[in-house]
Amino acid sequence: MTVKQVASLTGVSVRTLQFYDEIGLFKPTATSEAGYRLYDEAALETLQQILFFKELDFTLREIQAILADPAFDRAAAFAKQRQLIEMKRDRLNGLLELLDRLAKGETWLDFDKFDMSEYFRVLAEFKETHLERIVERFGSVASFDEMLDELKAHSGDIAPLVLRQYGSMERYAAAMRETFQNYLENGPSVEPSQVDELVAQGDAVAHRILSDLQADPASPEVQAAVAEWVAMGERTSGGADMGDGYWPFLAECYLTNPAYIEGTDRHFGKEGCARFLGLALKAYLAKKE
Repeated sequence: MTVKQVASLTGVSVRTLQFYDEIGLFKPTATSEAGYRLYDEAALETLQQILFFKELDFTLREIQAILADPAFDRAAAFAKQRQLIEMKRDRLNGLLELLDRLAKGETWLDFDKFDMSEYFRVLAEFKETHLERIVERFGSVASFDEMLDELKAHSGDIAPLVLRQYGSMERYAAAMRETFQNYLENGPSVEPSQVDELVAQGDAVAHRILSDLQADPASPEVQAAVAEWVAMGERTSGGADMGDGYWPFLAECYLTNPAYIEGTDRHFGKEGCARFLGLALKAYLAKKE
């Protein structure tokens, strides 16, 4: 197949194909006696890989390094590319949903506030500058990348929650930068061996709050337990910036978020637990204003 035929089939211009040849990214299978570039099916499969990587915003240099890696696995690459493209699709679907809300007059939020690129840039920066510590803490760079992919896959859900809690993506990114720095230098704020004990302590305090769902959520007894509950949450955060809106947001989740309500009621074994926690926390926050 000639370069013009490849261009016609793929939509990649002849000049681009020539440039790819010049930089060694995509070489022709052979050259005719007249000097024309010729490509076979295997070459087209390579070009397909290049186009997938370009769609995912990899640089030409990065693509060249990936394809030149002896450990490159085409099947694994397809699986990963599919995952990343699905993430991109979900991101675009989220923007379409935002447009629909804006069209209905919900103008309180704009596109910039949904942009989590600064947060992901911070994580990428940490990956480049703290490789040894990332491997030490996460076990491998691949584990860190999996975490990052998972966050990106749910960025459309995370963004509005972040805004409610931190007020801006910039503050969230700064808080996460500080949290990661502290984590890499000092390890987790809570040792794994302490997690079960702290969860049990938190549940014990929550059970005190929920001991009588007919009580007044603003009563001194309930509020004393709420104060202990909040203090415990702030201690276990390791001094991280939780955002000014964390506790108000949590209270609202207990009152209005179906997933929070269902999960909380199921965890404590009684309907109405989430609502009582939300009301008790709101009463506590109102007294602190």
